[in-house]
Amino acid sequence: MSEDLPQSSLNNISGRRNCSPTFRRTFASFKYRNFRLWFSGQVVSLFGTWMQTTAQGFLIYELTHSPAFLGYVGFAAGVPSILFTMYGGVVADRLPRRKLLIITQSTMMCLALILALLSFQNIVQPWHIIVLAFGLGIANAFDSPARLAFVSELVEPEDITNAIALNTMMFNTASAIGPAVAGLTYSTFGPGWCFLINALSFIAVISALFLMKIKSQKQTTQKTSTASALLEGLHYIYKHRVIRTLIILVASVSLFGMSLGTLLPAWSVKILNGNAVTNGLLFSARGVGSIISALSIASLAIGARRGRLVSIGSFLFGIFIALFAFSSWLWLSILLIALVGVSTVLVANLSNSTIQSLTPLNLRGRVMGVYSTVFMGSMPIGALILGTIAEYAGEITAALTCSIFAILVAGFVRFYIPEIREIE
Repeated sequence: MSEDLPQSSLNNISGRRNCSPTFRRTFASFKYRNFRLWFSGQVVSLFGTWMQTTAQGFLIYELTHSPAFLGYVGFAAGVPSILFTMYGGVVADRLPRRKLLIITQSTMMCLALILALLSFQNIVQPWHIIVLAFGLGIANAFDSPARLAFVSELVEPEDITNAIALNTMMFNTASAIGPAVAGLTYSTFGPGWCFLINALSFIAVISALFLMKIKSQKQTTQKTSTASALLEGLHYIYKHRVIRTLIILVASVSLFGMSLGTLLPAWSVKILNGNAVTNGLLFSARGVGSIISALSIASLAIGARRGRLVSIGSFLFGIFIALFAFSSWLWLSILLIALVGVSTVLVANLSNSTIQSLTPLNLRGRVMGVYSTVFMGSMPIGALILGTIAEYAGEITAALTCSIFAILVAGFVRFYIPEIREIE
């Protein structure tokens, strides 16, 4: 498929059956044993990951008292996405994805353990955190496209959108609980325990991967060079107007929204006069909003007006960030950051499922590699920009900058790419 789908094809991407939301439809993918294993293992592992993310940000802020250093850590963790994720997508199309995931998850476990040991010995320095964040970013660059494409191997094609929505819910369930527990653990026992819990949590997902029974998938043979294989995926995206536009929209959400999380430690202390617990609450609130959004998407996975929801969500995303920027009351800030989470998942999740629905299986790893590069690669750029703006102009100015650009991108997509709104 080198050109855009005709209108009739767009309207039938998901089909028109089972359009109404039901509890049974919401959890349809749980009927697959492999998906149940994946879901349970990932929930535990991601819980630990969010504990580390929250504690790591607050630790480096305690060590440096600099919003710019928050940006440096975010940049170090994300820049490998720009450098390696598209190549990771090629690897995901050439190697068994389960095997690749076992390797990447094991690497992440070792990195978390190193950070835990440095913290317990009270010798951790800012450069340690930055270097380990960079190493984690490299592992994630190969993990992310494989993980996104792997979901399609766990369920039947008609349940892919539902599985992606539940996958997002799983991620954000962990993001709702992990940061709050991290805040309490950090303030009571110290950051080392947050990192150790994360290291141990990887055992769950690695065990789940070993227990799965995966049908053998035909992998792409190396008849062409890596560069040629990558160019094939890029050409497919370039020629497909809808996929190309959705990836731009996802870049906006990541650049102006996900990177906002790097400022939350400084926001907790300077704007809300709080501490590590406040930081955990803000992260958790964003996760709760994301869960609500993901569950709603899962219940409408077949027959939903996905394009219209993406368009609405992209505008609300910028508006909620602007309102958050003006709030200095803790509970209102918690509500608004939760609404940022709702709109973020609405755009990212529905874009993800639509892209996968429009992409052939043999190209899916490479296309999701580009998707992951854009989604994760925009975060470090945004983190560096926001950290610098916050350092010299304040956190509120940084947040308002995000909202303005997010609304401008949403307006461009709505008025110049109208066919997005017609996708079902």
